Parts: sequence; C-alpha cells; structure tokens
Amino acid sequence: MMRVFIEPVAESLPRLLRASPYAKIAVLVDEHTRRHCYPLIKLLLPKHTLIRIGSGEESKQLATCEQIWQAMTEAGLDRQSLLLNLGGGVIGDMGGFCAATFKRGIDFVQVPTTLLAQVDASVGGKLGIDFRGFKNHLGVFSDPRAVLVDQQFLSTLPLAELRSGFAEIVKHCLIADAAKWEKVRRRDLDKQDWADLIAHSIALKSAVVREDPTEKGRRKILNFGHTLGHAVESFFLATPKRKLRHGEAIAVGMVAESYLAHQKGLLDLASLEQIEEFIFSVFGRVPLTDPELDQIIPLTLQDKKNHDGKVRAALLEGIGQARTDVEISPKEMRQALEYYRGGGVG
Repeated sequence: MMRVFIEPVAESLPRLLRASPYAKIAVLVDEHTRRHCYPLIKLLLPKHTLIRIGSGEESKQLATCEQIWQAMTEAGLDRQSLLLNLGGGVIGDMGGFCAATFKRGIDFVQVPTTLLAQVDASVGGKLGIDFRGFKNHLGVFSDPRAVLVDQQFLSTLPLAELRSGFAEIVKHCLIADAAKWEKVRRRDLDKQDWADLIAHSIALKSAVVREDPTEKGRRKILNFGHTLGHAVESFFLATPKRKLRHGEAIAVGMVAESYLAHQKGLLDLASLEQIEEFIFSVFGRVPLTDPELDQIIPLTLQDKKNHDGKVRAALLEGIGQARTDVEISPKEMRQALEYYRGGGVG
C-alpha cells in the first residue's frame, strides 16, 4: 500500500530517495509547474531528466503519452528508475499511467501541486487518460511508490483552481462525514482550513480505497456527483469555446444527483436545499441549454460504473452516507439537469 506524506517536500523527498536509490530519475511537468513548482524541488534531486508536456485536460491523451514514453526511452530509464509526477490531476493520472505501462511498470511518485490532486486525484491508484472525448476511458489501477503532499504548492494556484479542488472536499463530506459538512458549509471559501481539510480528505479516501482497491463495492461512493458531472465535463472538453474545470463539473453533478436522491426518497428536501444553496454560493450555476442536455445525457452511457446496459450512480442516502449502483434513467437525468438549471422540485 502506498504511503502519503503530508509535510514539506524538502523533508519527504530526500528521505524517500535515501531509502530507495534509483538508477535514473525523470520529472514530469507542464509549463506551469515547470515555472512555479519545479524550482522548489530541483535542488533536492540528484541528476535527472526533465520531461515537459502541455497543461490542461486537452493534453491527457494517447499522443501525449507517446511523447512521455519516447522521452523516458531516450533518457535510458529502466525498471530500476523513477518517474516523479509534479503537477495536478492531469500530470498525476497520465504520468502514473505512463510509468505503470513503461517496461511493464516502473516506480512513480506523485507530488500533487493542486488542491484537487492533493485531496483526490493523487490518492487511490487510479491512473488513466481520456480517449476520443470520453473522460478517463483508458487506464489501470497502480499505486505510486509514495504521495508527497506539501501545502506550500497551493500558494501558486489561482482562486479558480482552489475552488475546483474544493468540490472534491465537499463530496467527501457529503458521502461520509455529516459533522465535517456542517463545519465546511458554514465558512466561505477563503476561510476554510486547508490543512485540516486536506488531511481529512486523504484519510477518508485512503480508508475507502484500502477496503475496496479496485472499485468493486464501497469505493463506488467516491463517484457521487461524477456520473452526470463527468458527462458535463466531457461535453465541455469537446466544446473548445467553453471551458469548465473538473471540480466545477462535479459541482453540477452533485446538485443534480442530490435531486435524484431526493426524487428516489433517499434525501429529504431540507438537505437537498442545503446542498444546493452552498454549492451555488461557491460555484455559481453553469448555463446549460436544451440542445446541450440532449448531447450531455448520452455521454453517461460510457460511465465506468454502468452494467447490464444501465446507467448506475452513487447517490446520497442522507447527508454523510451514500448508496451505490442506483439505476438512473435518461428521463430522470434530464429532469435532474433541468432542476440544476432552476426548474424546481417536480
């Protein structure tokens, strides 16, 4: 099982390298982490190769993987080498995927530099890339050698990136910790205790993953908000003029799927309204037209939680717990997204 270190990277990284000497090391960055984050670790590393790719979800594809594999090959990395992924969810997912498949697998370490990656993407061993517009369509389960979480990287982020990561924190509270939800929802975004919330999310997700590492049962609760959220995100990825961050899409999904839980008798109206009010106060409301809904809903058919040709979702069963494998129909999904747009409870 991987180890997560929540401490200054100046302490965790040298200790890790002393314990596990590697023949060669490569560091994967994008243009942003090259500029803002790489200087914070460069002098902590022995001689190494720097591999740079473009930032953003648009880069999370096979063509970029080929660039990474080629750079690893040219640098002479072997199975006693290490790939250090310095960045957000895209770097971590794709870098881990490339390491796990290079020469049938080499060690990799995640150094998450965004709030989203620190509380969610870097923990759990899910690795992958997008394929022809479908989110995380190709991938594997493989644990990193370690995850090095250092809050100092958050100071390099714009507010919009913090807000995106905050969506996963909200999700963790809603599915598993009603008391923490009460604390979180009573504070504005700029008043949140990030150190406490990062530790809380990592502990919660790690516990769920230990119980169900390959997502056969309980781990599916972590997908609350993601059935419709990923469909919305995939639609926006295919719409170049409209950008939506992962957390912003998951916020859409959490409101819509909370509505579905209410409609199915799993969540009371007061809780639905409480969730809706808080999420809209932080994330606002994404405009969605009828023709866009017509394109979004079919995308749920590619969701990885589906089986028997039916779309299955993780829905809240009251605040602080969730039920998995709940079947939802295209009609119900449309009603939920219409509710999100402001249609009211039907």
